[in-house]
Amino acid sequence: MGVHRITSEAAKAYAARERVLGSGISILGYAAERAAELEKETLEKCGDAAGNLLPYAPGYAGKLMLITARLFWALAGVPEKETKVISLEELEKELEALRKEVCAEKD
Repeated sequence: MGVHRITSEAAKAYAARERVLGSGISILGYAAERAAELEKETLEKCGDAAGNLLPYAPGYAGKLMLITARLFWALAGVPEKETKVISLEELEKELEALRKEVCAEKD
């Protein structure tokens, strides 16, 4: 077996999308486990993050992102929102900030 390299722009974009989507799913899963402990603002941010992941989630994962967003917004007590398409770089920064917030609220 040889070394796998990502060389084309399409392959780089695919790998970036998969990295951000996987990270987002992990963060939302952790937040879902701790939903009873999280503040309403954090739950709303989780819904916003799930909504922002929607354009990058193919197939059934995309359908589940919308469901996840609606559930987090309902837990936060806010109405359903319309999300916009943001760049992967911006989404990655948003998810990193959310990860720090979700993990910081442990105590």
